[in-house]
Amino acid sequence: MLIIHGVSSDSRDKLRHATLEPGEAFPADAVWIDLLNPTPEEDRRVEQHLGISIPTREEMHDLEPSEIIYTEDGARFMTARVICQSDTVVPKLADVTFILTEKALVTVRYDEPGAFNIFLNRATKPGGCGEQPEAVLDGLIEAIVDRAAEVLRGVGDKIDIASRRVFAGRGQDVERGGVYQIVIQKIGQYEHIISNVRESMVSVERVLLFLSANYTRPKKAQTGFSAEWRSAVRDVQAIEQHAAFLSNKLQFMMDATLGLVSIEQNKIIKLFSVVSVALMPPTLIASIYGMNFKTMPELEWQWGYPLAVGLMILFAVLPYLLFRWKKWL
Repeated sequence: MLIIHGVSSDSRDKLRHATLEPGEAFPADAVWIDLLNPTPEEDRRVEQHLGISIPTREEMHDLEPSEIIYTEDGARFMTARVICQSDTVVPKLADVTFILTEKALVTVRYDEPGAFNIFLNRATKPGGCGEQPEAVLDGLIEAIVDRAAEVLRGVGDKIDIASRRVFAGRGQDVERGGVYQIVIQKIGQYEHIISNVRESMVSVERVLLFLSANYTRPKKAQTGFSAEWRSAVRDVQAIEQHAAFLSNKLQFMMDATLGLVSIEQNKIIKLFSVVSVALMPPTLIASIYGMNFKTMPELEWQWGYPLAVGLMILFAVLPYLLFRWKKWL
């Protein structure tokens, strides 16, 4: 799908957008060409219009920085990994390539990150976006950073709820182990989300550093965007630091949860140990009188059986009382 976003005729700070039909010419005022799941024919049309080469999906997924951030034929090619909300609990990462030329900004994507819709809602309002391709790129990056911060803030709120559930859990829930099992599963999910946010911000920071180091203001532009991109770098770094803080908090929660699980297990083991010690004397007495020797004086006693049972009860109660007095139970 080929979507064209151009400058509105009624306002120079507002974008209008439309889908380009097959065979339709590119608008002269188009400053943003958004390739969503592009076909080879759509790639070819954009390549002919701007004189650039559109990277394939496999090339966008490359890990080497030199393969995803570079300059070619006067255009800057930059690929970043963007948070993309999916049907699963954990948002996935989507590869998005930004191609900055003097005529227009081209974005190539095969998913629909929420940041694009957020930016489009802003840009189509008066004062939402400038008329330069650099202004569109700056707005898109700002929306991507805002979306990542929103996801991270939501994870932080959920971590606080899980933390209160662990350290203020009711005794019955703790003994059943339900709280600990659920919390450990949630910790794994939250750590995955935080890891995705950090990976996204690292890729966005790489793009911003590349722009700050290689961007020169066009002659026709009155102002540049180097200051805005340097400010965005600081925002990205702040998100990365907050993500590291949340990751450390999750590690503490994991250690504390496993420690509490160990405490509950020790309680169970201690209970079995006490029961075993309490049953040892009765077992010994029962074993002695269970022997089949012919000459055993106690076998002829009238009160032998009640005496043996009484001794077993007595030596079972005495260890229990001793453990209670020592406060081991």
